[in-house]
Amino acid sequence: MTVVAVIPARGGSKGIPLKNLQRVGGVSLVGRAIASCKRATAIDRVCVSTDDERIKNEALAHGAEVINRPAAIAGDTASSESALTHALDDLQLTDGVLVFVQCTSPFIDPESLNEAVTRIQAGANDSVFSAVQTWDFLWSPTEQGVVGVNHDLRTRPRRQELPTAYRETGAFYAMDIAGFRKAEHRFFGIVGSVEVDRQGAVDIDEPSDLELARALASVLDKRDLPDFSEVRALVMDFDGVHTDDSVFVDQHGDEAVRVSRSDGMGIRRLRDAGVQMMIISSEENPVVTKRAEKLKIEVVQGTFAKLEHLDVWLTSAGIERDQTMYIGNDVNDLECMNAVGYPVAVANAIDSVKAVAIYVTTRAGGSGAIREVADLLLGND
Repeated sequence: MTVVAVIPARGGSKGIPLKNLQRVGGVSLVGRAIASCKRATAIDRVCVSTDDERIKNEALAHGAEVINRPAAIAGDTASSESALTHALDDLQLTDGVLVFVQCTSPFIDPESLNEAVTRIQAGANDSVFSAVQTWDFLWSPTEQGVVGVNHDLRTRPRRQELPTAYRETGAFYAMDIAGFRKAEHRFFGIVGSVEVDRQGAVDIDEPSDLELARALASVLDKRDLPDFSEVRALVMDFDGVHTDDSVFVDQHGDEAVRVSRSDGMGIRRLRDAGVQMMIISSEENPVVTKRAEKLKIEVVQGTFAKLEHLDVWLTSAGIERDQTMYIGNDVNDLECMNAVGYPVAVANAIDSVKAVAIYVTTRAGGSGAIREVADLLLGND
């Protein structure tokens, strides 16, 4: 029985332009959806249905198949069911299990997808949706005011005394393909639900939802850390990463910064482990030179062409971009962070830098952020 995941991802979005390409935790929303599906062992094929060339390229880069979605079913009024039916027609599938996954839910647990598929395969349900249990007191408006939906307004039951109720999260749906084709709708037959983590039940519709997801990613993604085993090089900004981005200036104009001895120990251990390291700083300051000398790592400073210097250094070291980690904190780090395989932001980085990072440290720059990264790379966290 074939199990196919279909991820509709059209290019048009009014609330958030190109929403499906927005990054959360350093990965695009469509990339996160693909990753969840590919990690679900019950799913055989992962397909993205899109009308946008940029989304198509992103989907291919993350290892998904692409289904070219016609413009007629890619507008604001087009239903998800029309995209799903078109995808099944394109794939020539008439039976099996269809898993409908939405990019707008960035924290989909692969095990929840597996459970949904198992429910369909076992015949327990014909269609399944993701849900969280809710204990909200629901009210419905009438001409005479509002009335209680799930409770008697004359009594105030305890939360656990309310009728069991579930809120549909919109993250994913699973359904029997033959049944879906006949019903032409995602809900049919015996409908079931898979309860998912309440913390990650975020549906991105407005810009504020996107900001919330990015904030949550710094916490939730750490429960499932990226695999850092392929990292061969660590490249760092200086101000805001080795320091807290502040500077002491005396009456003679001489500058000094505060650094972390813990960071120094982390760099020493990385050097002993054979990790190649480099500092690239926009500022040119003798304190950067002295710190790099003490740490025994290479440094380039006084440049805004960071990526150019990064590529020259990587070529000389025989290391690929996708084997490189870059730690940054500000806008002048974004070009390098978008280019490497492992972009990391320190805890005190600006929001746009955190948005492209696959990992955000719990410690701030100058307060052990580099040591935290070193421990992760060496497997000691």
